[in-house]
Amino acid sequence: MTPHFTRSALLLALFGLAFAPTQIEAQLTMAQAQTAVDATEAEARANGWNLTIYVADAEGVPLYLRRMDDASPRTTDIVMRKVHVVITTGGTSGAYGAALAAGTMDSIPGGIHYEGGLPIMMNGEIVGAMAASGARGSEDAQAVRAGLAAIGADAIR
Repeated sequence: MTPHFTRSALLLALFGLAFAPTQIEAQLTMAQAQTAVDATEAEARANGWNLTIYVADAEGVPLYLRRMDDASPRTTDIVMRKVHVVITTGGTSGAYGAALAAGTMDSIPGGIHYEGGLPIMMNGEIVGAMAASGARGSEDAQAVRAGLAAIGADAIR
């Protein structure tokens, strides 16, 4: 015997599904982005680096961009490309560079392989990406890690 649904019952079921609550994913807030950028800038100043710092959400939508005095205008493009790599791969921009060099990953259009772009992880979930540019790649990454620590983001290497 097959189940029999009235038209009204079927419409109610469909209507109810359309408005079923969805689980809200963790999101990066503007306040967290600003705190992370402030801490990254503090690390840069403590080391004499002039950086451009960029934060985007998990979809790659910009949340915060800061170019310190004397940071090269070119670094703005570089941080955006680092974040693009992080959002696309889910890993660091440095890991992307290593995978390219090893031949284990294809090139990402618009991607850049310099260190200094890291995912922002909260409770094991990627909620955004952050990058810095203007110093050596390892120094850019060091500054970003200071920013991520300031907001309690999970560490990724």
